[in-house]
Amino acid sequence: MKAILFNEYGGPDVLFVGDAARPSPQSGQVLIRVAATSVNRPDLVQREGKYPAPKGESPILGLEVSGIIEEVGGDAGQWQPGDRVLALVAGGGYAEYAVAYAGHVMRMPEAMSFEQAACVCETYITAYLNLYLIGLLADGDTALLHGGGGGVNTAALHLCSHLTPQARTIVTASPGKIERVKALGADLVINYREQDFAEEVRAYTRNRGADVILDHIGGPYLESNLKALAVYGRLICIGVTGGAKAEINLALIMLKRQQLVGSVLRSRPVGEKSDIIAAFSQSVMPYFADQAMVPLIHQIYPLADAAEAHRSMEASSHFGKLVLSVAPHLL
Repeated sequence: MKAILFNEYGGPDVLFVGDAARPSPQSGQVLIRVAATSVNRPDLVQREGKYPAPKGESPILGLEVSGIIEEVGGDAGQWQPGDRVLALVAGGGYAEYAVAYAGHVMRMPEAMSFEQAACVCETYITAYLNLYLIGLLADGDTALLHGGGGGVNTAALHLCSHLTPQARTIVTASPGKIERVKALGADLVINYREQDFAEEVRAYTRNRGADVILDHIGGPYLESNLKALAVYGRLICIGVTGGAKAEINLALIMLKRQQLVGSVLRSRPVGEKSDIIAAFSQSVMPYFADQAMVPLIHQIYPLADAAEAHRSMEASSHFGKLVLSVAPHLL
């Protein structure tokens, strides 16, 4: 099968189209003929050699796919060849075929395109897991979301508007994305290049702070995040794109009874991810089915142009998801 491969770590130029062995589904798995996949920040980090695939998973990039089930292994539950699905995978998405665990697969809504379906699993499930299952965001709370315009951020705004419409959302964004983030429903958008987001959050909440903060920057934002966090607030760290280390004032966390939680999705046990996806399917997928929620796609690239899609993400020039079309005849 054709896949995007790399023989050395480095920049986007190391990516190339090559031949890879077609995977075979084991017990509890399905083989998906991939129609589309998408680019996520962890793909770039893996390409650079800083985020290896979990043991036993495909080293090929790609964490989410949409397509048609080609083959099922034993004990695959409800799934049958020909089913139109979307799936979370721990690797292997940038290819013509990918294997997924049966519990990590969801049925595609009739109204959804393959390109849209390829945008759901990594970003929306990440946002849902961390805001709701871990962060316990509720109506009346305030959420601070970093990275306005990115895939997880736009997904988080969609979820907040439907699951907790009475929660307030504050987003940090670059100047060129502020108006588009406002149009997605954010209550306050902070220009992180010119404003101190901790001060802006405290002012907006009348010195109360944010109840939940979703952060992928890491070390450089830690001190400001804790200043922006409310008493009993939850800071959920889902990435360290700005750096992994920082000094921390434990006394302040103790005094304010705050929680600092580290969270990743990819390396969780298979059963745990199945439980998360089951909860997501019940709570969120109906909004996709009736088109109340539609993934925001910035651009669709042919699979062969994966390197160009990576360059776009590195430049942060995108607003929404970057999709790779793998099998155009299926779309």
